[in-house]
Amino acid sequence: MNVEVDYGSEYRYRDPILNDKTAVLAITQSGETVDTLAAMEEARAKGAQLWSIVNAFGSQAMRIADGYITMNAGPEIGVASTKAFTSSIVDQYLLALYLGQQRGVLTPTQRRQHIHDLARLPDLVGRVLDNSAAVEALAHKLYHYTDFLYLGRGINYPIALEGALKLKEISYIHAEGYPAGEMKHGPIALIDEHMPVLAIALKDSVYDKMISQIEQAKARGGVVIAIATEGDTFISTKADHVLYIPEAPELLSPILAVIPLQLLAYSVAVARGADVDQPRNLAKSVTVE
Repeated sequence: MNVEVDYGSEYRYRDPILNDKTAVLAITQSGETVDTLAAMEEARAKGAQLWSIVNAFGSQAMRIADGYITMNAGPEIGVASTKAFTSSIVDQYLLALYLGQQRGVLTPTQRRQHIHDLARLPDLVGRVLDNSAAVEALAHKLYHYTDFLYLGRGINYPIALEGALKLKEISYIHAEGYPAGEMKHGPIALIDEHMPVLAIALKDSVYDKMISQIEQAKARGGVVIAIATEGDTFISTKADHVLYIPEAPELLSPILAVIPLQLLAYSVAVARGADVDQPRNLAKSVTVE
């Protein structure tokens, strides 16, 4: 199925082409964010089906949707949402499996394998969390920097964006998420010993390309931190620091890859003395455009 991704705040201003054959899926922790609700209203006015993935049960994004999925992640206490991020990814995966089943494009064997992979996630996440001491130790080596570049490719490019966002939100360090393949079209000019580069370089279909980006960053004097797959000893010869996650199917790897990035942002913020639970200038629900 063709899918386009939009920022809720930009959606209605680009005059989207919609009809009754289109489904618009709103993903929102609070279910009350005004730009997301405005995007949903625009979609409704043009005849689209409205779906939502929400965490706050009974919220407006849930009530106005034709169908909804609840994350069931529990109350978000801290402003910088972490568990809702991973929960929404799992919900999207489940939705894709259901649509694949309904459309007849997945065989029963394929569906069972996907479900088996999902069932392994709690154990894999636990193994990532068992490595939190390494993340904390790394944070004490990095917290004095003022700029970071996060690189990801393919399905893990959005994870680079999330990692950079979390660092900005709770540690007040400037961080930029970027498609790794675009690094040489601008950001490479910024790389030196004062700007660490965090690369998501898992053993997947774009691994060789990510190794090339790491080499380019190192050649400019950059300090490179890699998120890598357990057992990958080669990457330790390329990067200055490596945080490992268990091997997982490529479509589920973002759920594991984002956790050390969220933990790193948390540990860096604590090392800098920032209030992690109540970052300055942020609110749980953005109620004005």
